[in-house]
Amino acid sequence: MLDACARFRRLAWRTVIGKSPRSVAGQVFLLQVALVVLLVLCAVVALVLQSRRDTTTEAKRRSIAVAETFAHSPGVLQALNGPDPSKVLQPLTEAGRKSAGVDFIVVMDKKGIRYTHPIPSKIGQRFVGRIGPSLNGQIYTESVHGPLGHEVQATVPIDDARGKVVALVSAGLKVKNVTSELDKQLPIILAAGAGALVVSTGGTALVGRRLRRQTHSLAPDEMTRMYEHHDTVLHSVREGVLIVGDDGRLLLANDEARRLLELPPEAEGHHVRDLSGLDPATVELLVSGREATDEVHFTGGRLLAVNQRPTGASGGPSGTVVTLRDSTELQAVSGRAEVTRERLELLYDAGLGIGTTLDVVRTADELAQVAVPRFADFVTVDVADAVLHGEEPAPTATDMRRVAVGGIRDDHPLYEKGRLIDFLPSTPQARGYNAGHSELVTDLSTAEGWHAQDPERTRQILDYGIHSLIAAPIQARGVVLGMANFWRAKREPFDEEELSLAEELVARAAVSIDNARRYAREHALAVTLQRSLLPRALPEQSALDVGYRYLPAQSGVSGDWFDVIPLPGSRVALVVGDVVGHGLHAAATMGRLRTAVHNFSTLDLPPDELLGHLDDLVGRIDQDESCPENPGEIVGATCLYAIYDPVTRRCTMARAGHLAPALVSPDGSVEFPDLPAGPPLGLGGLPFQTAELELAEGSQLVLYTDGLIEDRRRDLDEGMERLRRALAGHPGRSPEDSCGAVLEELLPERPADDVALLIARTRALPADRVADWDVPRDPAAVSGMRLAVSEKLAEWGLTELGFGMELVLSELITNAIRYGSDPVRVRLIRDRTLICEVADGSSTSPHLRYAATTDEGGRGLFLVSQLTERWGTRYTPHGKVIWAELALPGDAGPPPDPLSMFPDLDD
Repeated sequence: MLDACARFRRLAWRTVIGKSPRSVAGQVFLLQVALVVLLVLCAVVALVLQSRRDTTTEAKRRSIAVAETFAHSPGVLQALNGPDPSKVLQPLTEAGRKSAGVDFIVVMDKKGIRYTHPIPSKIGQRFVGRIGPSLNGQIYTESVHGPLGHEVQATVPIDDARGKVVALVSAGLKVKNVTSELDKQLPIILAAGAGALVVSTGGTALVGRRLRRQTHSLAPDEMTRMYEHHDTVLHSVREGVLIVGDDGRLLLANDEARRLLELPPEAEGHHVRDLSGLDPATVELLVSGREATDEVHFTGGRLLAVNQRPTGASGGPSGTVVTLRDSTELQAVSGRAEVTRERLELLYDAGLGIGTTLDVVRTADELAQVAVPRFADFVTVDVADAVLHGEEPAPTATDMRRVAVGGIRDDHPLYEKGRLIDFLPSTPQARGYNAGHSELVTDLSTAEGWHAQDPERTRQILDYGIHSLIAAPIQARGVVLGMANFWRAKREPFDEEELSLAEELVARAAVSIDNARRYAREHALAVTLQRSLLPRALPEQSALDVGYRYLPAQSGVSGDWFDVIPLPGSRVALVVGDVVGHGLHAAATMGRLRTAVHNFSTLDLPPDELLGHLDDLVGRIDQDESCPENPGEIVGATCLYAIYDPVTRRCTMARAGHLAPALVSPDGSVEFPDLPAGPPLGLGGLPFQTAELELAEGSQLVLYTDGLIEDRRRDLDEGMERLRRALAGHPGRSPEDSCGAVLEELLPERPADDVALLIARTRALPADRVADWDVPRDPAAVSGMRLAVSEKLAEWGLTELGFGMELVLSELITNAIRYGSDPVRVRLIRDRTLICEVADGSSTSPHLRYAATTDEGGRGLFLVSQLTERWGTRYTPHGKVIWAELALPGDAGPPPDPLSMFPDLDD
């Protein structure tokens, strides 16, 4: 428009001063021809636009009529209430579409999900277009890019008998079908325009020829008329137009420019710098002469879009022409749209960023991080203290724990994180907590109830600049869990529109906080159960120095366990196991298996036999739990069982699908013994194999579960290599220190799976504390053994145990000679107790019984049981061993009188 005005002004100027190379008649002829062409083109354009408008109006009218007709058709409501609306409505809409001459009829629910569509694959997808106005009962037409292409469509509501909108129907046509009608009319319009152009040009040519014969110059009234027309156009446009000379003087200003810039009537002819009311930036632009395109300047309370071009580029007078447009209202609308977009982005980010973990404090921190600084300058989150422990919240806003504080600065005077707060009933927090509704305080300086909570603290908050508050309840399942407080200091106070935004933000966090609370409660119960099933302290024994660690999983408890079980003969059993799965079921199964291992260990079974019995037990558990009430609850477990004998320094072990142990030699080197793996417990049908190792004194045996070395970020081999590095090179480190070092190296953070770690450093029983003899199968050898044992006890300083030990030894050797087989051996071990072992080559086991008064025998084992702390039998590959333990002096009272145990005997 600027270039057209400039050319028109130059043409008028040349006409006035008479410097045109053409004659006046020629100029008139050319002008008339141009006007005729312009009028014809305008007429053609007007006809095209009119035709397009009429066609589009007709398309919209037809779409509205078809949509309303279908919306009120009988049977539509019944079909919508049926089990399969698409099956009933799809044939009806297709028949209606073809008969009504539209391209589509789409029926959808209130969420925009299609029931019908000409393309069956689009059924069930979301409708393309706005449905909000129609949900409010309006008829809404629009042009969209839909599945069929560019479409003109009308959307009307479907009401039930009470006038409530229950569904929507949309009908429309493709734009290319609408424009096809225009394409049919366009040749006729163009032909008519061309004919008019030919006729008008011929007439103009005749008039020009006659004018050339009659006059050689323009009349004054024609010049006046031309200038009047020029001024009329210039001052009627809705854009401000300025012409500024190259010296900075204002040459021309139309009416719109005067209004926008509030120029005085005599502004023309004055220098731009002398005009009052213009902002400096606008003045500098006008006098600079540079090109500008849609530059926004704030002048007179308006936002003006300024365009500027030089006028001397085509040989005209030097200067610039400027156009001005008022974009204040457009800017305001754009600002509101921008605010809406920012709020939607905030809610979207909140949906992604809040609730990433099942942790109350972490979820509260995520809410604060999302809201600052995009919504509030400071955010504090207070939850009922009971919620942090997985319990139900209190009915009032007392015992509130501040779990999250976030803001644009760290020097704020708000209550610090971790503080326990009792809100007074007059505070917005207490009112919102009790009522379950958000509280908006636009001016904290006038909130008397809030001031009463802590007058000194509230004064500091106001002095800091915090002036506005929204207190929104964190509510889930109808229960208020806490309050989220949004504070502002550096921006405008909160308003009613922002109250709903705050509630939406808190609602997204409330569900996650409630889930975290319930998870914390269940997790605490499971951990309590599991810890109650694990050993609280290790038993006393002399064979091993033991250190251990147990770490529950981050996502919940599991079935890992360990045990240290003293066995007869100063031996110790080490157990590590892992039940597959997590939760209470795994923990309960672990408790059952641990109890079973304790029971089987009392039988003093070899490791392979013990795992066999445990495998049968797991198989029975699977059978018992594979009932309709517990579908899918299949037990799977692994276990490693090892027995260490400090007398022989030999360790016998077997494993059922468990990881091989690590062995740290006294020199600090680490190896993983080649121990037969065996199948996991519960599979059945395959035997377990035993491996026996001889361990040097000071060796460390490391037993662990897979949670220690397996991880999603590394494979098993890498984990075992890291375990090797953590153990190697520290031969003198205690088992407790080794446990800490291993966990620090392999698990710097909380593990994803349970971890059980058991490290045992071996001891060897000195040779001078063990004595053994071969005994011939001759009853006369018993007296000689009594004498040899008495001498050994005297050597050990245990003479006072001699009489009791002689009785026990006599009975056990006599039984072995009478009922057993060769070889017969006797061994004494001085440890925490005095241990006597009699071994023979038979597998028959003696039994304790009560002898009758008339029986001459049967009292031997009864005597043994009364004189000893414990006694029992264990089987070996070559026979059996009967053992008995006597308490050392000082550990128990005086030994009982043997004759007092048999009151039925004569003196």
